[in-house]
Formats: sequence, structure tokens, C-alpha cells
Amino acid sequence: ERFEKIVADYCGAKYAVAVSSATAGLHIACLAAGLSRGDILWTSPNTFVASANCGLYCGASVDFVDIDPHTYNLSVDELERKLAEAEKQGSLPKVVVPVHFAGQSCEMEKIAALSKGYGFKIIEDAAHAIGGRYQGQPVGSCQFSDMAVFSFHPVKIITTGEGGMVLTNNENLYENLIRLRTHGITRKMELMKEESHGPWYYQQLELGFNYRMTDIQAALGASQMQRLDEFVERRRFLAERYHQLLQGLPLMLPWQHPDAESSWHLYVIRLKLDKISKTHRQVFEELRQAQIGVNLHYIPVHTQPYYQNFGFKVGNFLEAEKYYQEAISIPLYYGLLEEDPKRIVATLKEIFFDKC
Repeated sequence: ERFEKIVADYCGAKYAVAVSSATAGLHIACLAAGLSRGDILWTSPNTFVASANCGLYCGASVDFVDIDPHTYNLSVDELERKLAEAEKQGSLPKVVVPVHFAGQSCEMEKIAALSKGYGFKIIEDAAHAIGGRYQGQPVGSCQFSDMAVFSFHPVKIITTGEGGMVLTNNENLYENLIRLRTHGITRKMELMKEESHGPWYYQQLELGFNYRMTDIQAALGASQMQRLDEFVERRRFLAERYHQLLQGLPLMLPWQHPDAESSWHLYVIRLKLDKISKTHRQVFEELRQAQIGVNLHYIPVHTQPYYQNFGFKVGNFLEAEKYYQEAISIPLYYGLLEEDPKRIVATLKEIFFDKC
């Protein structure tokens, strides 16, 4: 409860529910929102599979909204177009999960306005974004959403070893989340279906899960929160260093929306493949060979074999697919030394020019 209060207070949300992982948080957030068989969840294809899987866990079907070519977040223009089409077809989503990719918030005010018109719930996948801000407010305030979910996985901005948290300003959602993470059980007299048998008594009111965070993890999280601003400030410093060093290279730098202040979970470059003689894979592999820990976030979810079983195929979401063919995440973490970006960029230059 102490860790939950610290995070809720930091974000300006009324309630927070600590869970065993962000995936668990997304799952019970969907259930608390009433998502079930026959319903539809929409999310971004440029995300980890959990953002979509949480809908399938509830028996719902899943669809995707293509990304903005500048922020790599879910495109609000595409969302608006797709909602208008879905309304005509009677296939509107019950839940939309905007993913704050790399730590930068989606355009939540616009998404919230669309939710009022089309009646869907909003669950922010803020796994990358603790410490970020939107319109001056901390990500996780739920000002423009029903719930927001953080991740405390080992590679995230703060960690509890593994874990997550769901935030909300809605008391009913909070009570549902509390029960769902603990087997559907309550000890609250006012919710019980019959009189209590004694001080030991509890009742299971619904099918819930064992999604609790351990006390040890919560203690670590509370300690980490004391340094969150320091961690984010360091990432912003390193991101600015990359901005300066990468100028003039045949690639696109991350773009920040004026309303958003990223927490810089990732620093993603996009190769201008028509300006270099190497392929995307060659650049990636040569960076790895140089002992630079690059990665690729993400393989578009709709191209995964499991999702192709539902009829999705390459060509469905062109912006996400083009992004995937050009993107590389270069190292960005608190312990990165000040001279490391210089070495990484020098290696990139060597790959782009000297070895062509």
C-alpha cells in the first residue's frame, strides 16, 4: 500500500493497484472495464504482444490502429477514420489501448474526445512512460483515461525485479481491480452476499487471479521511486547528447510532440536506407558485432504467426511495417557513461561510410 500511495501521489491519480507484471495489470484492467466475449479491443501494432493479448485473455477480439509516422504512437487521425468506419459496420471497440511508445505519451486529449463520441473505455499502456508528462501532467494521472498501466520489469525506468501497477481515478474500477488481482475475493462486509461468519471470513465474488506483488518487490519499488526524477533526467541528458552527435547522419531522429515530455525509455533511430549501401539487418548486426547492445522495438504484432491465425497479414498496417524495416533502438539507460554515445555514434559512422 505504501508503494501504491507513492506512485499514485507522484502521478496525481486517486488510486493505484500493484500487480505482479504489467501484463497482469493490462489483463485485470480490461476485465474491470467489462471487456468480454463478443467485445473488441483496439491497440497499436507497434508494441509488445501483451498490449493485444490482454484482450484475447478476456475472450474479446483484437484489432489494430496504424501508427503516426513521427511519434510511432497510435495515430489519432487513423483512429478517427477507423472509428467512423466501424460505427457504420456496427463493430466499434469497447476498449482502446493507446501505447506510450518509448516513453512519449499519445495524444490523449484527442483520444478522450473520441471516446466520448464513440463510447469506448481507454486503458493507457504506459509501460514505457513512468516519469513522462503530457500537457504538463504526469503520465498516469488518468486525466484523459479510465486506467493507466505501468511496468516495473528489469529493463524499465524503475524496477521491482518484475511487476506493474494500474492507476485510476474511478473508485468502482479500483474496487474491481483489487478483487481481480486476489482471486476475486473480498473481506468487505458491504459487498458480501450473506452475513459474515466471523473475523476470518471472506467471499469469492468473481473469478480472479493471483496477480499480487510481493512485499519485497513493493519495498524495492518504493525505494526506486525516490530516484525516479534522477533516472529520467539522466535519460533526457543522454537523449540530448545523441541528438547532437547524430546530426547529419542518414537517419531520422526521434521526434517529440509539443504536448509530450518523454521519459526516454528508448532511443530509436530510423535508417534512411536509400542513403546508405547497407541493409537494415547489416547495420544492426555490425553494431552487435561491435559490442553495442542494439535492439528492435517492435515487430508489428499483426505479423506474428499467432495473430495471422485471425486473418491479419503483412500489408494491413503500412506505417508500422515501414517503421519496423528501418528502426533500431540504440543503448539508453541510466548507467550509460557520458562518453558511450560518442563511441556508439562513431561506430555508426564507420558502418555508414568507411565500410561502404
